[in-house]
Amino acid sequence: MKNGTQSMDVITFGESMGLLYPEGTRGIGQGGSLAQSFGGAESNLAIGLARLGCCSGWFGQLGSDPLGTGILKTLRGEGVDVSRARQTDAAPTGLMLRQNVRGQSSVYYYRKGSAASQMTPDLVDSEYIANARILHFTGITAALSSSCLDTIRHVISVCKEHGVLISFDPNLRLKLWNIEKARPVLLELAGACDYFLPGYDECKLLFETEDEQVIINRLRQLPGMSIIKSFNGNNVMVHQDVTYSLPFEHVEQVVDTVGAGDGFCAGFLAGIAKGWTPEEALSLGGLTGSLVIQAPGDWEALPTWDEVQQRRGHSAHIER
Repeated sequence: MKNGTQSMDVITFGESMGLLYPEGTRGIGQGGSLAQSFGGAESNLAIGLARLGCCSGWFGQLGSDPLGTGILKTLRGEGVDVSRARQTDAAPTGLMLRQNVRGQSSVYYYRKGSAASQMTPDLVDSEYIANARILHFTGITAALSSSCLDTIRHVISVCKEHGVLISFDPNLRLKLWNIEKARPVLLELAGACDYFLPGYDECKLLFETEDEQVIINRLRQLPGMSIIKSFNGNNVMVHQDVTYSLPFEHVEQVVDTVGAGDGFCAGFLAGIAKGWTPEEALSLGGLTGSLVIQAPGDWEALPTWDEVQQRRGHSAHIER
């Protein structure tokens, strides 16, 4: 703890939005009731880390509205530190609608002009970040606005100044920006981080190739460690001349793939925060990701540390 500020394992920041989705088999606009929740890659990750026993924090900008207040209340209840999050009267909390009709999932965003898109570097508490072991962000924040990208670059400079490790998931969203605009920004950010966490499909888009070896070679040129999600049935670690591959965890039934990447990243970073080797952290990420897809929800399915320990065979499940 420096200057009286609590030390954190992982701090993350970005956009969190309200979520509405139909209950039952009807799609949006077909009548029926809508359930509500919220979602956001960074807030999902913060919850996942807290459930795995890490000290995690999330900050961002939300509207001074019921959606924003509800998001903060739930994050706080999950054990996430939100002391640096801000609510504003100047803009609303973003909203997304999701439906799954005949096996096809679709998401519709209402985020233009949202409070999150108006985030600026002056929102950042540098002392708070300086007391973290790891700082995590995603490419979604970079895509929201130029001021959000400025905020990321400012946070990176704070981390570099204070020796805080940087984790980056590109989380490429082509509804936010096209690949030609996204590519140079995401590659710039990948070159500034200690842990780069792309999916294999994202790598193919970023490096403009389907050639697996070319992708591996490009990742080897990055200064940090790359963790590729979903690389032909494996999760793969690439760092300089070292390549380490770990097969997916076997899952009997896939219920909902939403949030799987966030669950994987939470598990991997939890392992790093706990002092595990990268190989051990990769295994934990694979396990947490596999548990997420066996239940519905953006963050609701993220496992607790007790659940992870049961699956790892370190504790027994007592039914009643």
